[in-house]
Amino acid sequence: MDYPGNLFVVAAPSGAGKSSLVKALLELDSRVQPSVSHTTRPPRGQEKHGREYFFVPELEFDQMVLAGAFVEWAHVHGQRYGTSRRAIEERIAQGADVILEIDFQGALQIKRIFTNAVLIFILPPSFEELRARLERRGEDSPEVIDLRLKNAEIEMAQVREFDFVIINELFERALFDLKAIVHAQRLKFSAQGRARADTFKALKIT
Repeated sequence: MDYPGNLFVVAAPSGAGKSSLVKALLELDSRVQPSVSHTTRPPRGQEKHGREYFFVPELEFDQMVLAGAFVEWAHVHGQRYGTSRRAIEERIAQGADVILEIDFQGALQIKRIFTNAVLIFILPPSFEELRARLERRGEDSPEVIDLRLKNAEIEMAQVREFDFVIINELFERALFDLKAIVHAQRLKFSAQGRARADTFKALKIT
């Protein structure tokens, strides 16, 4: 089904800067709205329920899975993450542009359901820089960092399945690239046709 709004799906290995880029985009572009996922992991730092994630216990997550509430869900680093299908559909049906941060498994699942979704992968400039960023973050033990780096190799091997790739070497340049993708998607014939259907009809464009 076509919706007037666009759905942008951003994936990246942990530490590549995905969350920082998406946060900066949201501050610059009021037309883009975040999609808040559910997770069984505990909050980190200043994270708040309903803002970064909906933090739910395992039992509640199980109930949502059985009820078919998620458009996708997956195990990531020992925790589970899920995306509410209803929340996405309601927003893009109203013409909003929604951006979603998830792992590559979820991104590919969403593409099968929302065929017009735009998949964007964020890469680090090197494994060495990725390790340095994870260490500077100061949130994980050395063992967890090693696990994240092993997972990163698996995750980055899926990059060819995505529509766009951004290498986050210089933050400002990566943010420019992300903004450019969003703007270009809005101007594509199919996206304009969905968003400006009345204009197309008035101009006798089919």
